[in-house]
Amino acid sequence: MSGEALLNAVRAGRTAEAAGLLDGMTDAERRACLPALKELRKELRTAPWNAGSRVAHPALHAAGAACHSGAAGAAAWIAAADMRWSQASPGVLLHVLGDRETDWLADLTYRLAGRPVTSRVPFALLSGLVALSGCEVPTTDAYVQGWFEHIGASWHGGGTVVQRLRQEPHLPGMVAALFESLDVTGQIAWLFGDGPGSWYNALAELAEEGSLDREVLLDACVARLLRGGVPADQRVFLRLLSSLGPTRDEESERCADWTALASQAMPAVAWHAQSVLASLALDGELTSRQLAEMSAGVLFRTEKKLVRAQLVLLGKVLRRDPSAADVLLPAVAEAFGHQDTEVQERALKLVERHVCALSDAGGARDRLGELTDDLSPGLRLRARRLLGVEALDDAPVVHEEVLPPAPVPARLAAAPDSAAELAEEVSALLAAGGGVAPFERALDGLVRHAHDDRGALVEALAPVVARCWWKDGDPRYARTGRYFRESPQGLEVVLAALFERVGTDTLHSAVQRGTTSGNCHHSALSRAFEARLWEVAYRLGADPMPFLLATPTWDTGLLEPDELVARLTEYRRLDARPGAADFAQALLRVRRDDRTKAAAAAVRARALGSPEGYRLAHWLTAEAPPLPESRRRTAGVRILLELGELEEIQGQFPPEFRPLGRPFTVFKDRWYCRHWGVMDRRHWPAVVPGRRELVAARLLRDISASAVEDSRADAALLPLLAEADGTAGEAVHLCVAYGLGARHPEDRLSSVDALLILAARGQLDAGRLGTDVGELVCRGAVKPSRLAESIRMAAATGAYATVWSVLRDLLPALLAGLATDGAGGGPVRGLGELLAVAADCAERSGARGDLAHLAGTAGRRGSSKVVTQARRLRTALTQEAAA
Repeated sequence: MSGEALLNAVRAGRTAEAAGLLDGMTDAERRACLPALKELRKELRTAPWNAGSRVAHPALHAAGAACHSGAAGAAAWIAAADMRWSQASPGVLLHVLGDRETDWLADLTYRLAGRPVTSRVPFALLSGLVALSGCEVPTTDAYVQGWFEHIGASWHGGGTVVQRLRQEPHLPGMVAALFESLDVTGQIAWLFGDGPGSWYNALAELAEEGSLDREVLLDACVARLLRGGVPADQRVFLRLLSSLGPTRDEESERCADWTALASQAMPAVAWHAQSVLASLALDGELTSRQLAEMSAGVLFRTEKKLVRAQLVLLGKVLRRDPSAADVLLPAVAEAFGHQDTEVQERALKLVERHVCALSDAGGARDRLGELTDDLSPGLRLRARRLLGVEALDDAPVVHEEVLPPAPVPARLAAAPDSAAELAEEVSALLAAGGGVAPFERALDGLVRHAHDDRGALVEALAPVVARCWWKDGDPRYARTGRYFRESPQGLEVVLAALFERVGTDTLHSAVQRGTTSGNCHHSALSRAFEARLWEVAYRLGADPMPFLLATPTWDTGLLEPDELVARLTEYRRLDARPGAADFAQALLRVRRDDRTKAAAAAVRARALGSPEGYRLAHWLTAEAPPLPESRRRTAGVRILLELGELEEIQGQFPPEFRPLGRPFTVFKDRWYCRHWGVMDRRHWPAVVPGRRELVAARLLRDISASAVEDSRADAALLPLLAEADGTAGEAVHLCVAYGLGARHPEDRLSSVDALLILAARGQLDAGRLGTDVGELVCRGAVKPSRLAESIRMAAATGAYATVWSVLRDLLPALLAGLATDGAGGGPVRGLGELLAVAADCAERSGARGDLAHLAGTAGRRGSSKVVTQARRLRTALTQEAAA
């Protein structure tokens, strides 16, 4: 009866009554109630989330915890996710668990405290269990975060943070646990705040009065900074370290730690460590050897502020103690290898100023001579003359251009022989997508196996599509048809048709009228790509094809003519009907550049006597028309392209393919666009292989958005465009130009890859690209600071001559704008960085000649970066030779 009464009280949400009933039960009676409570929990999981179902949860939470005989089961029940949002209060839980043995309660405490922080076990429950069991305080992330939030909640206990901390019996252990935790600090950093009542000042005050060990806190702060971590954590410990106010003796004891932090820590921490060491060095408490060791790490950092400060420090020490030159000047010369030539020049000037203090013994001068090899060519000659070092070879250095290997097309492997192997490849495509080769192999494999043994294919694919939302849906359900009418979703529509989860009427309608692709600038490519998918999905049920005609021979999408003839011959033998979209795609992919092979294949195709054979023969023997004419149009700061008509992709082609040859306009095709992802875009160059300008022109607006609107991932397709077949014309070069000025580093990296691939293939028109980029910068579409990062990245690969050939036509436009501004006009941001890269490329590649407007910029007054680097570039372009 007591069990039934407990269940009724729980259902009604009478928590106090349930707790009273549990108090009068034995352990055996409680265990007997547990199955019924579990059934009620299952029932509530599927019930609507309303007031009626929520009312029972707190009582169920408390009753289930009390009825478990094992600590593991009780902990799992208390921390369960379905109980988290409507659970019993900590006081009720402590009441119903309070009669357990202390060992059992201690076990429960550690199990709950060991749960992830995201389980949100209340700290009041954990601390109450610690008090009941008398166990050691757990120092897990959940308990530590709960403790800090409990102390930081001013409404809870009143008083300031330091006053509440003084009353904590476990203060040293909790503070020590904070330094050991890897995950808690960032989550509670907001608690530390600022001002007199902050945690920083509270901990520092407790350390001052002796409640906390000051040395332990200092060591813990430094150790945590040495460990590294996310910036939020590092800022907390750096601020706490500053609040503790280390004395000079305490700082001197940790010189090795400051040196490591100055060399490797995040900038804010490194700046603090550098400041401490600089103060020690200027006070004579740091030896020359220690300063040289510190400098070796700091001078190779990328943060210019840190590097400049270190060089200034070295200069001050050298002025005060010239005898330290033998030790410190080789440390200064370590900066000769810095990637920034301004840093190199600063270091060289410092060596020039103090080289006379070098002694004849010790080998410091020899070491300086060795390090001059790391300088840029323009500074190297100056340094060698200073040190009296003769070059090993007086002949001019011959530059060897470094470019990536030109991509080689790979032949597609045959479709998998077994259904099980095909299922594995389909699973990989559904999970992560794939390029042209795996997609086309899988699509052809699905067609072949569905034709030969559909039952075996369905059985092999069943585990693969088990998680697809449409797998268990009714094909008559309107949502399924609407989902696929918007887009075939790659292979999904083929798989859904194979499992009969998409209606025949939906498939037939799509084959007849296409999808709702709209009239955006991508629609011509997407409609042609999707038409074949719809046709395959429809034919699986209506008239299965033995295999696909348009499966490419190469991963670029090209199809060899003799291979297509062989497939048509097999279709003729099997009396199979080719798919209209599949055959149209095959025509667009078949190679026609080798006229001898095309003519021979045309003879065999005509001999088939089929309509497709005659069509192929005519296609192979016809002259391939040139690319459609293009015209530049401007839209705001953008430069876009319009294309003329391509008549050959008209006439006998299916309606879904004809837009590929129709005129492409910039301002008309701007309807709703659903092609926001990039998964299908990687297949578009293979729709019209050999005509990548058609693809590039239609993607130009998207790629320009990566520079103009700071969009992400729109330039990811650039390397594929660079690897594609066909002429790299105006559209491709404009795409690369926009990509070089993209907002996000990964997009700039893609554009640099595309630039280098085009150069490696001999398809880069450097003059056109430089002119386009210069025009885009002047229009405000591309920011020079971003462009400088891309150009520097490309040059760093060793392609100095290639990059210079682009800059040679890019810089005059920017320098001309600077010249027309007059003396009061300021240079565009990033021009100095571009000039620095240009000077480096000219020095390393041996470029010579004149550059328009460079002399005027180099002749300006001042020592700004623009003027300094312009002078350096002028010197590189006019000097006879560099050793």
